[in-house]
Amino acid sequence: MRSLPFLLYGVLLALAGFAVFVLVAGFDGVFTLFSGGWPGHLSEGAYVSSGTAVWAGIVLASLDVFLFLPEKRRKPLVTFEPPGATDLTVVLTAYNDQESIGQAVADFRSHALVRRVVVVDNNSADGTSEVASRSGAVVVQETKPGYGHCVFRALTEGIGYEDTKLTLLCEGDMTYRAYDIDKFMAYIPHADIVNGTRIVEQLRAVRTQLTTFMYYGNFFVAKLLEAKHVGKGTFTDVGTTYKLCRNDSLRTLLPRLNPDINLEFNAHFLDTALARGFRLVECPVTFHNRVGVSKGGNTSNLRALTVGLRMMKGIVFSWSSR
Repeated sequence: MRSLPFLLYGVLLALAGFAVFVLVAGFDGVFTLFSGGWPGHLSEGAYVSSGTAVWAGIVLASLDVFLFLPEKRRKPLVTFEPPGATDLTVVLTAYNDQESIGQAVADFRSHALVRRVVVVDNNSADGTSEVASRSGAVVVQETKPGYGHCVFRALTEGIGYEDTKLTLLCEGDMTYRAYDIDKFMAYIPHADIVNGTRIVEQLRAVRTQLTTFMYYGNFFVAKLLEAKHVGKGTFTDVGTTYKLCRNDSLRTLLPRLNPDINLEFNAHFLDTALARGFRLVECPVTFHNRVGVSKGGNTSNLRALTVGLRMMKGIVFSWSSR
């Protein structure tokens, strides 16, 4: 029973009960104003059902927090295992990023720890590959469309280099900067995977593609992930591509990932890694306005909502490519 995510289901049940209560109260108010109220038995039954759901959710969540959490948190003392070699292979995903890819490659190549930069071009229709190659990157073509396939190919390329033990995954749109590598390196002795988080307000540019709705929605989904894997970490961002991984861990993890999953692939990556027992630590990174036009889940709040709902479905139930 300790393996079941009681906190996750408890939170969802309590939220559902509260939502029903608010909805019923709203309808009750409208009907009272215009027609004397709902029939008593309907109103009473709806309030009882919502209250029962809230209390049931509280009980389930309490089971995890007060009964099972101490056991789930049992682990050795804080680990400190430097990776040995500190050189990196940087892999950048790119799709129609001609305007930004040259700057991104130059930025990462300028860092002292970066051995090489690999750009994975996912069927770009512009000059992304040519600009990346002229800027000094190793260019790889991924012909299968979709963000999941592009990220999966990038990580696969990264672990193929024997002269580096670490792979840094990022995007080629200039939303992230190479100087944050130093922060990742401070965290990697404690983790198998260090995931960047854009949640620190002081480290975000004023204007980015991450709207207020996306910012808090992303935080909410991250907390659902934390509730599912309570005791395994603190999580605030499930949508960022920027992450540093030990190659040994990636070799074990990659066969368990589904590259057909599209824009919600990063959440799938984190959920699968946690389920397999990998150590994940978040690292605050700077987040900047992108160069060029966004093509992913940040193009609009409606699209972000769709991606977020698919993330929630994957976390709560199971991951699928649709």
